[in-house]
Amino acid sequence: MSLRQSGGALAAALLLSACAGALIPPSAGGPSQGGPSSGRPPSSGGEPVAKPVPSTPRPTLPVSPPPTQPVDQQGTAIGAGVTRGPDIASLIPSGERSRAALQAFRLSCPSLMRRADQSGLTRGADWNNACAAASSWPETSASEFFSRYFEAVQVGEGKAFVTGYYEPEISGSRTRRTGYEVPIYRRPNDLIDVDLGQFSDSLKGKTIRGKVNGTKLVPYDERSQIVDGALAGRGLELAWAADPVEFFFLQVQGSGRLLLPDGGVMRIGYDGQNGRDYTGIGKLMKDRGLIQAGSMQDIMQYLRAHPDEGAAIMNENKSFVFFRELTGAGPVGAMGVAVTPEATVAADPKYVPLGAPVLLSLDRAEPNGIWIAQDTGGAIKGANRFDSFWGAGAKARGVAGGMSARGSALLLLPIGSYARLSAR
Repeated sequence: MSLRQSGGALAAALLLSACAGALIPPSAGGPSQGGPSSGRPPSSGGEPVAKPVPSTPRPTLPVSPPPTQPVDQQGTAIGAGVTRGPDIASLIPSGERSRAALQAFRLSCPSLMRRADQSGLTRGADWNNACAAASSWPETSASEFFSRYFEAVQVGEGKAFVTGYYEPEISGSRTRRTGYEVPIYRRPNDLIDVDLGQFSDSLKGKTIRGKVNGTKLVPYDERSQIVDGALAGRGLELAWAADPVEFFFLQVQGSGRLLLPDGGVMRIGYDGQNGRDYTGIGKLMKDRGLIQAGSMQDIMQYLRAHPDEGAAIMNENKSFVFFRELTGAGPVGAMGVAVTPEATVAADPKYVPLGAPVLLSLDRAEPNGIWIAQDTGGAIKGANRFDSFWGAGAKARGVAGGMSARGSALLLLPIGSYARLSAR
């Protein structure tokens, strides 16, 4: 499972009313910003969203309607149509993002060369030359690497929409103590995943979660029931959070860091969800006139100012996420490798080969440049829809929590890919 199991970009996932079972931009903060002793988590919801740096995006390319595709290719990059892009040598900026993207691409290569590409754009062997070169290519000339081994294509209309996510940091404890009263649960052993495709061909690709009650499979407990203690006393407590609002946002993100009382850090990651539909509380709050904007910071500020009402609003999202402790590099994305701050994007694998580079040109400067598609998300669907990963900490939280940028996107494929695709 990916870092972003609960749905999507922070801004998107909170505003969308969508079914999901999946890191929204996590809640992050620094240990110097408060904690249980002050009654506040490491980062409160009242901090400002990072001020956008405006930029003029590169125009998208004109396209012709793609020919009718077979049914099995509809809803993929092939079905959306692929247009040859411009020469990219002058479009790829040098600097830290390109260097980080080269590192991320290198990490992705083993999986990239053996994965089946759902988009229909590439085959595993197509990546061999680029991956072989990436293994020893100097990072000081990363932009040259991408321009030498890749060509650009535009998928569909090329109109990009980019949000942001991050790895939250919240105050937590391995044991229950004063100031740490919010249980973080392991996956219960009575939570059952059912692949409906095993019962009917018409249900292939569909799954449900629930629990057995007598001879029937019934829905699992919803958030309000779990918050009220439905799982208490079963030894499922993995850790304890200091603040229910911060923990709610960490659940939406699906992964995060607990800043422990002794100064240590405990990383936790998604280990299942109760099977209930995900509801974006930001949309509910906007529809009711409770907030004007829709950033994570706006939502958190309202929830804190109205604790009783806030608790009820959070319970309207019936989805509840379970966790396990993570060790080693991380957080881990959908490719099974650690995602890279300011270099990883989540994408829809039906339109972007996981592991492929993406070149973004947006109306906000911070995300512009090369990214690597290493992750997926429940709200990240369709061509040219991306969610940018900004790491952990207050800066990452501020950027990701308010990230909403539009412009154009080019997908970078191994040289020769377009000729092969156009010859079909």
